[in-house]
Amino acid sequence: MFFGGIMEATGMLKKITVSVLGLVKSDASLITSTAVSCIFFNLTASDQYMSIIVPGEMYKDAFKDRSLKPEVLSRTLEDAGTVTSVLIPWNTGGATQARVLGVSTISYLPFAFFNIISPIMTVIFAYAKIKIRKYPKKGK
Repeated sequence: MFFGGIMEATGMLKKITVSVLGLVKSDASLITSTAVSCIFFNLTASDQYMSIIVPGEMYKDAFKDRSLKPEVLSRTLEDAGTVTSVLIPWNTGGATQARVLGVSTISYLPFAFFNIISPIMTVIFAYAKIKIRKYPKKGK
């Protein structure tokens, strides 16, 4: 949590966000960027909470600017951040599951269909515009 706070306070998070958002051209690419960021933070920050909180803070204004409802951001964070944490052996989620189950993360990974497919389906749904809720345009 300190890492996320330091990134935000020093402006690093803003710089990363601006760089990534420069590549975003559509709602689907914003959702894809969010999902990829969640997985990236799971791999590098080694903590499930960081993979949810940091991308959530990074992209909340971009989702708002595109009139996407908050549940779209929330679902994306969950579909890509929460469920993939148990697939990373050095992540707190993966380490805890391996210890509790007594099975290495690599051993159960091929059977974690939901965890693997969830972020992929999120991106597919985004490009297919399925369940992408938006606020109505003003004047309608």
